[in-house]
Amino acid sequence: MDFQLTEEQLMLRDTCRQLAENDLKPKAAEYDRTHEFPWEHVKKLGELGIMGIVYPEEYNGAGMDYVSYAIAVEEISRGCASTGVIVSAHNSLCLSPIYYFGSEDIKKRILSRLTTGEWIGCFGITEPNAGSDAAGTTATAELKNGKWVLNGTKNFITNGGVASVAVVTAVTQKGIGSKGLSFFLIEKGTPGFSVGKVEDKLGICASSTTELVFDNCEIPEGNILGKQGDGFKIAMHTLDGGRVGIAAQALGIAQAALDEALAYAKERKQFGKSISSFQAIQWMLADMATEIEAARLLVYQAANYMNTGDRQRYSKYCAMAKLFASEMSHRVTHKAIQIFGGYGYCREYPVERFYRDARITEIYEGTSEIQRLVIANNLLKD
Repeated sequence: MDFQLTEEQLMLRDTCRQLAENDLKPKAAEYDRTHEFPWEHVKKLGELGIMGIVYPEEYNGAGMDYVSYAIAVEEISRGCASTGVIVSAHNSLCLSPIYYFGSEDIKKRILSRLTTGEWIGCFGITEPNAGSDAAGTTATAELKNGKWVLNGTKNFITNGGVASVAVVTAVTQKGIGSKGLSFFLIEKGTPGFSVGKVEDKLGICASSTTELVFDNCEIPEGNILGKQGDGFKIAMHTLDGGRVGIAAQALGIAQAALDEALAYAKERKQFGKSISSFQAIQWMLADMATEIEAARLLVYQAANYMNTGDRQRYSKYCAMAKLFASEMSHRVTHKAIQIFGGYGYCREYPVERFYRDARITEIYEGTSEIQRLVIANNLLKD
C-alpha cells in the first residue's frame, strides 16, 4: 500500500495548514468566547474550493478526492475545530445527498451555489425523541395539490442558523418504520420554515447549532431527494461518508493539542529543568503521538475506500475511523491538559478548548456506541 500523498494533496495540506495557522488559530479563542460564526474564513474556504471539495467541476466543485477532503478538514480543525465541523457538515451531510440523490435541476440550481460557499447547507435527522433511532422520526410530509407540506421539528442541527438550504427527513408513510421516511430539500425563506432554539454548547461554539421548525411548510413536489420511502437508505449512505469528516476533525484537534503540549513541555521548568526531560511527560507525549499517527492512517484509509465507491467496504472503515479518532482525541486532549497542569484548566491556554471541542466528536454523526454496532454488523456479514 502506498502511504505517500500526491503532489496535489501535499499542496492542499500546505494551503490549509497555512490558513489555519495564520487566520484561524489567532481567532479561534475569540470565536469560542463570542460564539461568532466565522463568515470571513468560510468565504475564503469557498474561494479555495474547500466548500465543495469532492464535487465535480460542472457543479462548481473542486473535483478532488476524499483523502484530500480528510486532509483539508484535519488541517482546518487544527486551527479552529468549529470551522472544521462547518466544512464537514456542509460537504458531507448537505451536499452529498443532493449530489447523489437530487434531480439535475436541483444540482444545477442549488448544488452549484453550495459548492462555492455562496450558500451554506445543513442536514436534519435528529429530533427531540429521535437521535440514534432514525425510525423514531415524527416530522411528517404530505403531498397536497402538487406540493409537499412539512410539519415537525429537528434539533442539534449544525449550520442550522446560517444555512440557505436544509436537507431533512420526514415521514411520508406512517406505520412502516424506517421504510416510510423520505428526504426533502428546503430553501431558506420558504413560508413555514424557521430557525428555533439556538443551542449554548460545551464546545465548537462558533458553529451554529439550532432547531429547525416546519409549520405547514410547503415545498415543490420536485424537492424530494430520491424516491418516496428512500429516506433511510439516503441517511445511511450520507452518514457513512460523513463520518470521515468528523474523524478528520477529531484528528486535527488532537494534533493541535499535541503541538501545544510539546511546545509547553519544552518551555515549562520544574525542579530546575524543563518538564520534557521527565519520563512521565515523555511517555504521555509518546502515547499521544502514536495514537494520532494510528488514527491518521485509519482516517486516510477509510477516505481512500470512499474513493472506490465500494460502500459495503467503506461503511465499516468509516465507522472504525470515526470511533477510534474521536475517542483518541478525547484521550490526547486529556493528556494535554495534564501536561499543562493547572494552566491547562484555564482559558489563557487553548488546551482546555481542545478538550471541550473533542468531546462532541464521540457523539455527533453517530455516537461511539452506534459506530460499534455498524462495525459489528459489517463483521458479522463477512
